[in-house]
Amino acid sequence: MPTTTNGLRLPATSAKRSDRMLAVLRSVNSRGTVSLADLATELRVSAATLRRDLASMEDQGLLVRTHGGARSQPVHEEVPVHLRDLEARDAKRRIALRAAEHIPAGPYAVALSGGTTAAEVARALSRRPQLTIVTNALPVAMELAARPTTKVILTGGMVRSTSFEAVGVLAENTFNAVNVGTAILGTDGISATGGATTHDEVEARTNHAMVAHAQRVIVVADGSKVGRTTLARMAECGEIDVVITDASADPGELERLRAAGVAVEVVSAGR
Repeated sequence: MPTTTNGLRLPATSAKRSDRMLAVLRSVNSRGTVSLADLATELRVSAATLRRDLASMEDQGLLVRTHGGARSQPVHEEVPVHLRDLEARDAKRRIALRAAEHIPAGPYAVALSGGTTAAEVARALSRRPQLTIVTNALPVAMELAARPTTKVILTGGMVRSTSFEAVGVLAENTFNAVNVGTAILGTDGISATGGATTHDEVEARTNHAMVAHAQRVIVVADGSKVGRTTLARMAECGEIDVVITDASADPGELERLRAAGVAVEVVSAGR
């Protein structure tokens, strides 16, 4: 049975199963083709359990089942958002709380992108009065839409199945029509050389429209994203004011970001 996250019905059923499906997806994507027997040995689960997982993942378009195993779908280098939701959850929550501290009291406009860390920021801001939130992310809109003290502006656009973000000209037009005090950007990678990047070029262009109309840009990224560069740039380092991450981030890359003029904040365990 599907579960519900931020009001959206999603295929993953439990933390344990999500972790297992993530492991399967990474194994298949890294090797191209993998046998059921190898997966069962690596993950220490039964073949019957894996067959159910593979069937569900094939239904979601994440891989292709083969006789005795599975092979990768090249378009799915990007891990779907409903499988990423449980990764580094505590670090993302702490990063989100720090990001929320940057938002001043009183009437204020914030733009929020998609991504699991940005969704945590939405939760952190959910009880703040007099906020206007502009977003192209369905989970963010669902998190905040029921709050009577929050005005939510949801862009139009084509919704990407892996990120639940609306992208394209309609979404860009919405971002181009507004000005916000702070844009909070989730990312698949952040580095001194690549800036903030994502897997999809249309999503990158849409989120850059958000960045271009913000007085301040904050990138929220757990440590696994720091030093990583993916396909398409959403923002150059010169457009980013603050990066908020956790203590697992590569210290050398954080220094390179500082040298590029970006303020870096690192949240510690238990923050």
